[in-house]
Amino acid sequence: MDIKEQVALLKCTDYDVELIEKTIRQGFKLLGGDAFLRDLIPKGSKVLLKPNMLSIEGKESPVITNYRVFEAVIRIIKDYSNNIIFGDSPGFGDSTKAAEKSGLMEVARKYGVKFDGFKEGIHVKLDDSILCKSWNVAKAAYEADVVITLPKLKTHAMAYFTAAVKNQFGCIPGTQKATWHTRMPNANNFCKMLLDLNTLVHTDFAILDGIIAMEGNGPKNGSSKKMNTIVMGKSVTAVDSVAARLIGYDNPLDTPVLKEAYDNKWGAVLPEEIEVLGESIENMKADDFKLCRKGGNFYFISPAVTNFLRGMIAPNPSLIVDKCISCSRCREVCPETPKVITMINKNNKLIPKWDMSRCIRCFCCQELCPVGAIDTKYSTLGKILRMDKR
Repeated sequence: MDIKEQVALLKCTDYDVELIEKTIRQGFKLLGGDAFLRDLIPKGSKVLLKPNMLSIEGKESPVITNYRVFEAVIRIIKDYSNNIIFGDSPGFGDSTKAAEKSGLMEVARKYGVKFDGFKEGIHVKLDDSILCKSWNVAKAAYEADVVITLPKLKTHAMAYFTAAVKNQFGCIPGTQKATWHTRMPNANNFCKMLLDLNTLVHTDFAILDGIIAMEGNGPKNGSSKKMNTIVMGKSVTAVDSVAARLIGYDNPLDTPVLKEAYDNKWGAVLPEEIEVLGESIENMKADDFKLCRKGGNFYFISPAVTNFLRGMIAPNPSLIVDKCISCSRCREVCPETPKVITMINKNNKLIPKWDMSRCIRCFCCQELCPVGAIDTKYSTLGKILRMDKR
């Protein structure tokens, strides 16, 4: 009989540090208790905690890992290591400012946890890769003995949703992330890259903050959605599979990152490969979670036909003119050269205009708009083919 990957699915109804700590300790108990933790964190290990700091956000923002979850994890890990650091590289803005405003830095100082802004990279090779062999990654992430990722459960325009696997994209230093979007405009290849990245930095464990998730126009400008959940496990794909089913992807293979993991035999994805401990998915799943993208893809025999129809079927960035503040950030973060976006004057207001013939649909503009003025919309054909009534 094949051994299943174990994932702890836990109910946590409030951002109270004591309650979160108790809940996470219960999760570790279900997974094997003290012996499990001692195996996960060998004596003398340098432990990296990798929260989601997508951008510079306030303490209660649903965009980022909540600082109270971060504190609860530190309290537990300090029982096993005194050498703890944390770090991330936001998609836009300074990492130190992001850590300060989020409340993570204050918590880190309280417990003597050091911060690394992932500004120093190291060039490494990954010979046994799915797709990407040559890398420049954050030195602190690559050199840590144990990497524990602390993702936030959110929708995502390109990857459908973001959780444990996607969170490690922050291990790419600064603006180099834009280069990867240009190199990997196809969601499936981008997700293969994410799997290779998790192999490279050896993500050891995931603790997913789903107490309050994000639905709709994620990963930055969606709406808060109370999910009351924490998901934990050693397999990041197993954690993501459980998370995907909680928000409405009944078939995990409908999401590109889990489809690529399954196709490449990278990790546990299917329900029959995963043992869910604690709460049941049926009792914890949301019936009305607003996804930003439906699952499934269309494949055609000819690559040329595939690319042509993908341009017609895939969603496009769409401006909400009344929300736009003419800041030009969308143009700044566009990874293409020359830029796909130009700023034009319309009714005495500067607004972005996309050259959709060159747009790679990485949705960096949508992801990093500071005021949520960019949404994703399907064409009429896309709606018909995907049965999407948005």
